[in-house]
Amino acid sequence: MTQFNTIQLVKKACLAFALVLTATFAQAQGTLNDIAFLDGRWLGTYNGGPIEASWTAPKGNNIVGFIRMIKDDKPALYEIFAFEQTDNGPVAMVKHFKPGMISLEEKEVADRYKFIEAKKNQALFEKDDASVRIIYERRSATQLVIQRGKKENDKWSFMDLFIFNKIP
Repeated sequence: MTQFNTIQLVKKACLAFALVLTATFAQAQGTLNDIAFLDGRWLGTYNGGPIEASWTAPKGNNIVGFIRMIKDDKPALYEIFAFEQTDNGPVAMVKHFKPGMISLEEKEVADRYKFIEAKKNQALFEKDDASVRIIYERRSATQLVIQRGKKENDKWSFMDLFIFNKIP
């Protein structure tokens, strides 16, 4: 093999390696399409009362949604969601409100969760302070589950937080 052929082979190998790294990095960042399965209206039970959720389809680099919790036929809590596409992947921002739209967070503050990874019909997010992880999972065409995870003994442990059924 001539020196010219060796150089060409090394260049091609470097280019192939760079393409693999780029594809892997782009895939790890994720997009709003990774959570498009949230789209729709959902109903479940939580803390003895109904819980309803709704999310939009991705559009304009965002998905918006809400969860409302009812207890004794009265509002107990509202959660407002905005998922926005960033250069580093989707970011989830959540604000919580008591009845009367009284914010539990400061006016300019929202809980923020960064995208970690996605599989088919499943996406993992981590709170900015790394204290909590959330899995959104579409378990079937008619079931959506939100799991909450916490770290115990250097391992993440998840439990179902909300289980929803699709509202036709």
